[in-house]
Amino acid sequence: MSLQKSVKSAEDRGEQADNASICSSVTTQPDRHGFFGGAQYSPEPKRTVSPSTILKREQKWLRMLDNWEAFMSRNYKKVRERCRKGIPASVRPKAWLYLCGGQLLLDKHPHDYEELLRAPGDPKCMDDIRKDLHRQFPYHEMFIREEGLGQQELFSVLKAYSVLNPKVGYFQAQAPVAAFLLMHMPAVQAFWCLVSISDKYLSGYYNPGLEVLQRDGDILHALLRRTAPAVHRHLLRHKVEPVLYATEWFLCALTRTLPWDSLLRVWDCFLCEGVKVLFKAALVILAGTLGPARARRRAHGLCETLELLRHPPPAVLAEDYLLQHMQRLALTEDDFEFEHQRQTARRRALHDRRYLPTPTYPLTHTHTHTLANSSRVGCSGS
Repeated sequence: MSLQKSVKSAEDRGEQADNASICSSVTTQPDRHGFFGGAQYSPEPKRTVSPSTILKREQKWLRMLDNWEAFMSRNYKKVRERCRKGIPASVRPKAWLYLCGGQLLLDKHPHDYEELLRAPGDPKCMDDIRKDLHRQFPYHEMFIREEGLGQQELFSVLKAYSVLNPKVGYFQAQAPVAAFLLMHMPAVQAFWCLVSISDKYLSGYYNPGLEVLQRDGDILHALLRRTAPAVHRHLLRHKVEPVLYATEWFLCALTRTLPWDSLLRVWDCFLCEGVKVLFKAALVILAGTLGPARARRRAHGLCETLELLRHPPPAVLAEDYLLQHMQRLALTEDDFEFEHQRQTARRRALHDRRYLPTPTYPLTHTHTHTLANSSRVGCSGS
């Protein structure tokens, strides 16, 4: 299966999962996150910390946000520690805006969003965006109405990005990310956060060819060999490549994978620490799903393994389990950097071998060289 087909298949599965769960459970009252149904619907109240603890955390975050540059330059570890504990809901939108650099972009370009919206935009991108609007969290109160305010704002954010970055234009996986951001902040702020996430956090993921995504799949596989060797062997044995199960996880930054409470906590860390958080979450999901020997026995082939990975056990995706196991992973910054450099060098070597100059041979010999049609591998940081 080609990478492009894997991407399309992942997107179709996400839509089918939403539609199936929507049909099975629709209510007249939204849950605490604004969902009337669907895979993200959470009717039960969240078990939470005491109000006094929440108030203290809010006050700490407000002090940090008032002195943001000083904290980020001199006390980043404290910011990271507080992100890992979970950002209070009341300050999360502003914290995300600051963490990802969206506020800096907004301050630097205060009027660009409106100017981008006035531009005509590429007709094909506009059509593609319109076709995808109804697929994004269709039973959330913000997007439930066809051509309602939520869908209009989502169109505007995605259009503005396609005009700003015509090299990428519009990539389908950006839509759930943009919709997720719009649930937490005004459109102009969501736009600049999307710019930062697309161009910095997920740099190269949405470029034609998706070489960076393929490289990061190789990095994930190499890290899995360290953290869960039995799972790694199982995937090798059944030829289950990362592109077949992790494409949606990375391209959509887990917005179509995790329960809402887990997703919010993972994004608190993701926007603070970067894309390695997605790697850690993926490693925990893989180990939690295929780690038990009985699970691997049930997954006795490629199709069975993929079916398990497309529907991980709910306990593995639960907020406490996921975050605790992510923080317990025995991986250092050096481990990530080593695998990043190794896989980048390996892909560059493969590329160079494909594009070696045609050697000069004696006229009595005839050689035919077939060159693969691929582009140079990106080297953006992970």
